[in-house]
Amino acid sequence: MTERTIRVVVADDQALVRSGFAALIKSEPHLDLVGEAATGSEAVDLAFATRPHVILMDIRMPEMDGIEATRRITSDARLDETRVLILTTFDLDQYVYDALRAGASGFLLKDTAPQQLLDAILILAEGDALIAPTITRRLIKEFVARPDPETQEHVLAPLTPRERDVLTEVGQGHTNAEIAERLFISPLTAKTHVSRVLAKLRARDRAQLVVIAYETGLVTPGTK
Repeated sequence: MTERTIRVVVADDQALVRSGFAALIKSEPHLDLVGEAATGSEAVDLAFATRPHVILMDIRMPEMDGIEATRRITSDARLDETRVLILTTFDLDQYVYDALRAGASGFLLKDTAPQQLLDAILILAEGDALIAPTITRRLIKEFVARPDPETQEHVLAPLTPRERDVLTEVGQGHTNAEIAERLFISPLTAKTHVSRVLAKLRARDRAQLVVIAYETGLVTPGTK
């Protein structure tokens, strides 16, 4: 991973929670806390003002919730390098599905171990998505398996048969190394296929590929 300093914003309406996350970030020399927000609208303003690499975003906040804030941040080309990590209290939060569709790159429970949260920040800052942990797979299966009438077969039309296979593997939460092993291709070839799928589907990152895989029916809950 790069040695760059990663800019982080914390958005949570609970002062105690927010200060806890802030203290954790300040304790890491390679992380730079560039702002704290108590509302979704403050998070959006801070995103444009500080151009953070990662925003830790609560879902339930006054004025503007974390989902709408995420949507506004991820839909603006000026914030292409900003990734949103949703932090939720419940492991079956009904809003997680909407957060993923809004452009969130991953999510964790608020009671996640400090080191796991720090690792998640690094993962997102590197442009990847947090989809590997078991809890993330469970949540994705619970909430992404809701068909979007606007997402139909034509979405997959640009993909070759092999690229559809790769998208299916990504949708199941597999890493590039696992995809290579399962499809009998080299890791480099797997990485290339994933990059091409991202480009063809104009997806922000792997989290968005997971959403597409479920919504188009390539993957259904329980498939492995």
